[in-house]
Amino acid sequence: MAKNPLFTGTGVALITPFRKQETIDFSKLEELINNIIDSKVDYIVALGTTSEAATMTDSERNALQQFIVETVNGRIPIMLGVGGNNTRAVTDAISQTNFDGISGILSVTPYYNKPQQRGLVQHFKNIADASPVPVVLYNVPGRTSCNITAETTIQLAHECPNIIGIKEASGNLSQVMEIVRNKPAGFLVISGDDALTLPMIALGASGVISVIANAYPKEMSDMVRLALKGDMKKAQPIHYSLLPLMNAIFEEGNPSGIKALLEILGRINNQLRLPLCKVSKPLYNKIASLQLP
Repeated sequence: MAKNPLFTGTGVALITPFRKQETIDFSKLEELINNIIDSKVDYIVALGTTSEAATMTDSERNALQQFIVETVNGRIPIMLGVGGNNTRAVTDAISQTNFDGISGILSVTPYYNKPQQRGLVQHFKNIADASPVPVVLYNVPGRTSCNITAETTIQLAHECPNIIGIKEASGNLSQVMEIVRNKPAGFLVISGDDALTLPMIALGASGVISVIANAYPKEMSDMVRLALKGDMKKAQPIHYSLLPLMNAIFEEGNPSGIKALLEILGRINNQLRLPLCKVSKPLYNKIASLQLP
């Protein structure tokens, strides 16, 4: 299996700009998407965690997906977030999804009900069978309270041709190395943590699904591109220039931090939907002091 070029490099976990009335600000979203694409990122992730999709109605999610597909207009691939903790509901959602303009899906580990590893295997096999496009697993135990072990990832990678990679946000580099060491050729290991992207690429990862790239798409994609070429001498300074911001925007949760940064940069209104709220004033000031010159 050849490495999938669609999802190698830098993907952007796209935020959703809101107006003060909490309606979707499509004009700001269009500007954001065009800036991201002009900055040479490799793909966009729509309706992921960073988008606040969990706070949207079905009609809002459908409208957002359609708008993103139309705005991107085939210029780069789009990965669509489709996941949940009810396997049948996820496969039903897949069957009802319009995949025009969508190159793959990102499916998060089931949250709250804490399934066994054998339950995760069956969950993702059902999703892989139902999906007409390639599937990337999303392991983020800090949000789901459920870790996909390296053994489970490797099993799924070998047994399900339609599962082409994993977004690893466990923060466990030993687990990442175990996956890289035992994965089939071409299976993608994608960083789900901006700050760990450079070391993960050094270990064999294929790139990142990035939050900071909403604000600094060129810098992040340049760093990833250099690292994937093995030019760590040039990649490291970019990594270290972004590192304080990468850490700061997550201090009070995502996407609260990145939305504060984007407002500071003059690109969106700093508006979120409950239960999320704006970062504290001290953190806002800290983020402002760390923005790149």
